[in-house]
Amino acid sequence: MSEDQFFLNGIDGVTGEYLVPPMSAESVARLIRPTADREQSGWLKRVQSLFTRPFRGLPVDIDPTDVARAGWGVVVSPQTPSETLSALEPLIAHRRSQVLADRCKTLEYRAGENMKDWLKRHGVYPGSVAPTKVPYYLLLIGGPESIPFDFQCLLDIEYAVGRLCFDLADQYRLYAESVVDYEKAQAAPTSRQMVYWGTRHPRDRATEMSADFLISPLHEGVPAAADQPEEEAIAGTQGFRSLCLKGREATKARLSEVLRPPSGAGRPSFLFTASHGMGWPKGHQNQRAAQGALLCQDWSGFGSIRPGDYLSAADVDDDARFQGLVTFMFACYGAGTPAFDNYLSNRNQGPVPIADQGFIASLPQRLLSHPQGGALAVIGHVERAWGYSIRPPGIGPQLVPFRNCIGRILLGQPVGHSTRDFSEKYAVLSGDLLQKLDQTQGGAPPSDEGLASTWIERNDAQNYIVLGDPAVRLAVSKLQTP
Repeated sequence: MSEDQFFLNGIDGVTGEYLVPPMSAESVARLIRPTADREQSGWLKRVQSLFTRPFRGLPVDIDPTDVARAGWGVVVSPQTPSETLSALEPLIAHRRSQVLADRCKTLEYRAGENMKDWLKRHGVYPGSVAPTKVPYYLLLIGGPESIPFDFQCLLDIEYAVGRLCFDLADQYRLYAESVVDYEKAQAAPTSRQMVYWGTRHPRDRATEMSADFLISPLHEGVPAAADQPEEEAIAGTQGFRSLCLKGREATKARLSEVLRPPSGAGRPSFLFTASHGMGWPKGHQNQRAAQGALLCQDWSGFGSIRPGDYLSAADVDDDARFQGLVTFMFACYGAGTPAFDNYLSNRNQGPVPIADQGFIASLPQRLLSHPQGGALAVIGHVERAWGYSIRPPGIGPQLVPFRNCIGRILLGQPVGHSTRDFSEKYAVLSGDLLQKLDQTQGGAPPSDEGLASTWIERNDAQNYIVLGDPAVRLAVSKLQTP
């Protein structure tokens, strides 16, 4: 396989081949040379200036990790059933008791609104966060058919955004009660331990990169180089032990054991996975049930696929326990699937449908609403994961967003704020890409390689979303010693 090609994570559940074949820089560049949106470019440039400030768009006297002052709210649509809000009332009442009364809100999203119009309707303009009008922590209720993924991704540039979407009101109740119980308990059910789990399949450039340039340096740290100081393993810097299950150890059985440890074994507080996510064609019977399922090391390789090769929601037993767990899944469709292909569309034919409608992945839904206690939050990808964002051509691994996200979570900062580096990277690279594509700027046109690299890094950063309440955090002072 050529080092000059770009590899996307994801395996087709029908064929056992890559969901998208490796692409050359030239083929990628052909997809991304539309006319630049100068209005959006200008807004992104303004937003970038906020990232030099310690508190972004919040007033300077408000710490973004202080939920009480930064504010918390739920965002609903006219289609949100009353039963859903009733089921969430334990969580809403709990946050109401913690947050200042003038910045605990229920806000409505109206069909067709873009992010800027929605903010303006609530008295705020992009670039300025006013918690008494729109709180910093926002929990979207419902699927992308009622509140679009694009709205969430753009709103997340300046706000700490999460989403809850389940099929049944009882699942909302289970999640709400689990979070409240966790935050009120005298002791946490998990320990000061995190687990890395990452596959590495033979002749598979995508998982070779995620295993060697993501999982390994996060778990082991990075030795000093000529011009760079040593980077310690991020878990150790926060006083956490870490276990790494990579390559041959990244089996379905070992992952199941992490999710359902033996009696008496301590449970981790944080699980980080890197693997292929499973995908199926539009209309396939497995798409809603298993899209985004985690392909395990059990897979025999390209050209074949069995249900036993991947972990899906159906593999999670009722006696598992997830309360107090935060999970980060680096996998295609790990968090959800849009209705249309966001990136690889044929511009002469218009958007390419990939699902009957957008949806949230079943595996994180199962983890969050488990009857024995749900996970606090799941961070994952909507759309595809782009492995080349880990190690862009010509430079070493780019791990700062991952290290910072893990470090903030292990420090006990709110999960929705902990992902801020991905949002900032998305905004910065979007502005850079739009400037490269702006034909009014003059100068030499950008190279195919430069365009492709920027586009792929931007795409990867864009589609990380938080599923769960963005204000949840690990109760670090209550965690057990492993």
